[in-house]
Amino acid sequence: MSGESFHTLVTGASSGIGRAIAIRLSSECKLLLHGRDEARLEQTRQLCQGSGHLLWRYDLKNVGGVHDDLAALLAEKQIAIECFIHSAGMVTILPSRGISHNQTQEIFNVNVFAAIEIVAALLKKRVNQHRLRNILLISSIWSQFGSRGYSLYSASKGALDAWMRSLAVELAPTIRVNSLVLGAITTPMAEGGFADPEIVANLAQQYPLGTGLPEDAAEVAAFVVSEKARWITGQQLVVDGGRTANMSLK
Repeated sequence: MSGESFHTLVTGASSGIGRAIAIRLSSECKLLLHGRDEARLEQTRQLCQGSGHLLWRYDLKNVGGVHDDLAALLAEKQIAIECFIHSAGMVTILPSRGISHNQTQEIFNVNVFAAIEIVAALLKKRVNQHRLRNILLISSIWSQFGSRGYSLYSASKGALDAWMRSLAVELAPTIRVNSLVLGAITTPMAEGGFADPEIVANLAQQYPLGTGLPEDAAEVAAFVVSEKARWITGQQLVVDGGRTANMSLK
């Protein structure tokens, strides 16, 4: 792969936290922006600074083709990935008695298995020339705490964090691996909940610093994948406005 250029891959970059991370990093590195909707990915690219940003349109629910599709794209564009940020995710809120196998498969495909497939591809010399140096996984406080209806989502994020810790040990010292454990952030995926006045009032009580913005996550993500965080690996960095520290709830 002579003459390749180095990029940061951000999944879920078409909106929300992934878009905010992409915009924040765009002045510092070239990006490979992933998402399902090409039009929204192009909107993200237009919001980014710098040049040389590329698009990867792929539905991560189809996890079986992730490895080969990414490998083919890297070969076609003659690029290598130095940093991988997995922000793509889906939430399914259901009581456990209503969960189907297909729903379980879909949420784990997007939240966990796709990330595993991407990393497997990026670790292969013939695909990525041993260029990977940083992996950041976007997780949630619900990987650590329980909530009614969130069993599938919590399980998927818990699996993501457990994988992160083992991966950090396996890939050190060449590659750092961490996760951001986020609290409630106002994103398009969460807009239904934020439209409910009762939920908003509860969140105001639960979060000492209030709920977050995508830019709050993006700033911490930018730090974690920078050289300023060169001695941090295998960590779940909690960014939640104080939610998990608040034991004063009734």
